[in-house]
Amino acid sequence: NEKVIFSRQSFSEYPNIRISDLSFKTELVISDANPQQKDYNWGTIELVSWSSLDGLALNGMLVKPEDFDPTKKYPMIVNFYEKSSDRIHTYRTPSPGRSSINYSFYASRGYLIFNPDVYYRVGYPGDSAFNCVIPGVTSLIEKGFVDEDNIGVQGHSWGGYQIAHLVTKTDIFKAAESGAPVVNMISAFGGIRWDTGLSRQFQYEHTQSRIGGSPWEYPQRYYDNSPIYNIDKINTPLLIMHNDADGHVPWYQGIEFFVSLRRLGKPSWLLNYNGARHWPLKMQNRKDFNIRMQQFFDHYLKGAPKPMWMVRGVPAIEKGINQGYELQEN
Repeated sequence: NEKVIFSRQSFSEYPNIRISDLSFKTELVISDANPQQKDYNWGTIELVSWSSLDGLALNGMLVKPEDFDPTKKYPMIVNFYEKSSDRIHTYRTPSPGRSSINYSFYASRGYLIFNPDVYYRVGYPGDSAFNCVIPGVTSLIEKGFVDEDNIGVQGHSWGGYQIAHLVTKTDIFKAAESGAPVVNMISAFGGIRWDTGLSRQFQYEHTQSRIGGSPWEYPQRYYDNSPIYNIDKINTPLLIMHNDADGHVPWYQGIEFFVSLRRLGKPSWLLNYNGARHWPLKMQNRKDFNIRMQQFFDHYLKGAPKPMWMVRGVPAIEKGINQGYELQEN
């Protein structure tokens, strides 16, 4: 009578506790921690495939509303980091995320969510993202159910950098949220991680940033992969979130991005949660970030009225007092 206690999960199945004998033929669910899920349009998930511009076979995740109708067109948000398709069966709790959209929340509001895998060539991280993500988006447009005029893109940190690069190369996105992005790889190379004091140089020469060497060895690579030098080509409205105590990506990167966009008269907004690090961890800040991101995407992808914080900003003396969530009257 040996028993095994375990949990099982999928995108739509909460990881409740189960008990079974060793054959796993008499499985019994002994918890029901999320019964209220049945009252919501949670969404479904599927694996989709396409080829990169380099000819690589790629996979990605596509989330649809449960009441999806293939004869209709839906707004879509693209969200990615590096490779995520191996987490297709992960259950995502519908809580305010610290840096990413919540898939079930947006699916319940009638959005598609596309998370494409990205593979990289050393020396060309920005172009690698373009070569993988953009044909993935166009392959879904060709299926007929994506509203090609209402596609957004969202990501944070390394994802935020890639989005900053993409919007200098294409106008396919109607709106973009770029969190904690590196936009100037030359100035970032010479910085440190404020939490630890470690130099940032190793990251660019050998690890995630994938430049493959120093600025004096590959000056053109640093130039080509730095969105700051092509900001004049951006036509996509941008929401930037970067916090002043970020120990991972220097806050001045977000400032460079925002100030340059404003200098050119580009529609852009900067969110800063004072004292927050790489992500807003306090629940009140996470809720605020998710509300503003939802209002931003609803305005650009669904035609909803602008909230007042997008119309006039929030003066520093009103921060935490007057949120500006109320919608502009027509």
